Amino acid sequence: PMFALLVLAALAPFHPLQEPKPVTPTIPPPDQILKTLKPGHPRLLADNARFAEIGRLGRTDPLAREWLARIRAEGEGLLTAEPSKYEIPDGLRLLATSRRVLDRLLVLGMLWRLDQDRRWADRAWAELEAAARFPDWNPRHFLDTAEMTHAFAIGYDWLYDAWTPEQRATLREAIIRHGFAPGLRVYRQQGWWSVSEHNWNQVCNGGLGMGAVAIGDEAPTESGEILHEALKSLPRAMKNYGPDGAWAEGPGYWNYATKYNVAILAGLETALGTDFGLSRIPGFSLCGLFPIHSTAPTGQSFNYADSGSEPTRAPEMWWLARRFGNPAYSWYARKFAPGTPLDLVWYDPKLPTARPANLPASRHFRGSEVVMMRSAWDDPAAWWVGFKAGDNKANHSHLDLGSFLLEASGVRWALDLGADNYNLPGFFGLQRWTYYRLRAEGNNTIVYAPHNGPDQNPRAVAPIVRYSSTKARTVAIADLTQAYARAVQSARRGILFRPGDRVTVQDEMASAAPVDAWWFMHTRAEVQLAADGRSAILSQSGQRLLARIASPAQARFQVMAAAPLPSSPNPEGQNRNADFRKLAVYLPGQTNLTLAIELLPLEGERKPPPIARVLPLDSWR
Repeated sequence: PMFALLVLAALAPFHPLQEPKPVTPTIPPPDQILKTLKPGHPRLLADNARFAEIGRLGRTDPLAREWLARIRAEGEGLLTAEPSKYEIPDGLRLLATSRRVLDRLLVLGMLWRLDQDRRWADRAWAELEAAARFPDWNPRHFLDTAEMTHAFAIGYDWLYDAWTPEQRATLREAIIRHGFAPGLRVYRQQGWWSVSEHNWNQVCNGGLGMGAVAIGDEAPTESGEILHEALKSLPRAMKNYGPDGAWAEGPGYWNYATKYNVAILAGLETALGTDFGLSRIPGFSLCGLFPIHSTAPTGQSFNYADSGSEPTRAPEMWWLARRFGNPAYSWYARKFAPGTPLDLVWYDPKLPTARPANLPASRHFRGSEVVMMRSAWDDPAAWWVGFKAGDNKANHSHLDLGSFLLEASGVRWALDLGADNYNLPGFFGLQRWTYYRLRAEGNNTIVYAPHNGPDQNPRAVAPIVRYSSTKARTVAIADLTQAYARAVQSARRGILFRPGDRVTVQDEMASAAPVDAWWFMHTRAEVQLAADGRSAILSQSGQRLLARIASPAQARFQVMAAAPLPSSPNPEGQNRNADFRKLAVYLPGQTNLTLAIELLPLEGERKPPPIARVLPLDSWR
């Protein structure tokens, strides 16, 4: 009956601001939290009935059959692969190994549940036995421990009937020794990740929580304390989905955080029959909107902060679609599903697969203060702009307040260079703001009075102070004053998006003393400057984009390497960005500035429209 209700809800009209009535999660004490734990296995994410349904879908549903064939091929390849080894190639992280073990156990566990073929169980045991013998699961970088605990939880639960009592004991002991023991030390001391508000919270709590649910009836004392502490900690991070589902760490880390957030909630539901109200924390039901809007027409994502530009391929979107009855989520899931075992676990062919007709083309995410705007859905050549304001203090942030990305004609014209090497000295410490890709000059924003220190205030917040959207135009204005308060009295940037016409990027600044202004746009395109420097034509993949200066009269374009300014730090080892360049404008000695630049895709031989009259941001509507 509950599943039928979810399907009916999924068929309802799309209402992007509808949320279930919020509740305050109630987390039982450790000795009561596992009271409703279902006996027997499997119970994590899926039970025997669900695995039987997956088998049926693999025979009757074309998409499930395609995924299952891919999973079988992966499983066959694993039969001759060596078990994972204890490897920390960068001196810090075992994470690649933990993820490999988890991915392998999901594949082998799925195939065992469907086939009961002893080959899958024997290969899974080789993987688990090797990891159980590791000296530790690298708790100093606790993501590694959490993901390995998750892997062992899946291996214990999904293949439970394949193991002898002695094998089960080996797996339980590994979870308790390598996962629970260091986890309990963190919880009891309120260690940093247990009180954090970003992806580490969800991954560490989610991985440990999965282990607790897997062995809860056989190790109730340790499991009860782990699960109680994990679920008590989890709302610290989940509150940051509010008010509208966005994630300040960017789409890539949205996926990492939400994957684990959904895994533990789904595991609680299948094993205990409740998630204790966690899924009704405000904003969580809307979180699937974030990857939908931040995935641009080319399929690349809005890769701000340390996120990558690859599409957000998120099996958890199937679960979100079923849990919250949102057809936009299942439409997106089908479009970008990677076809993993978790896709099979949560897939339902009855969920709507057509894009809701009233899904808005533009959206302002207030929690993270980002705006995404597009001319159309389902058109790879559509116009799209991502505009970033927000909080420089957010985990994984760059100094990118005011940065924008632009796509049109199937080309990403203005791009984000992405993160640099995490193992660079001080990358997550005192040297973070010395690396070009993380500085404002390495993003598509304006920089006032660059100097040897951070070129934006690392603690600055930039709100979107105006947003409006119609079919004909979208306006978004960010207040960048905090970012440059050492140099200016006020600074704002506006984006005026007029699909089929132009995109205008306009900066306004006032200062008591003259400051230098640099405007940057990074691109892969070839750039040809006009003789007067007032315009430029960008060429890429057989398409063209016109950039032109509407104001001020003295401004001129130049083309620069994607490299630090002479006055900026330039540490060894950072990416030299040889495949990129930047279109730039330099205006020295400014006290009152209005810099307006228009960007227009050139289509065929159509003559571009004349430059629009420059209006102050206060008049933009």
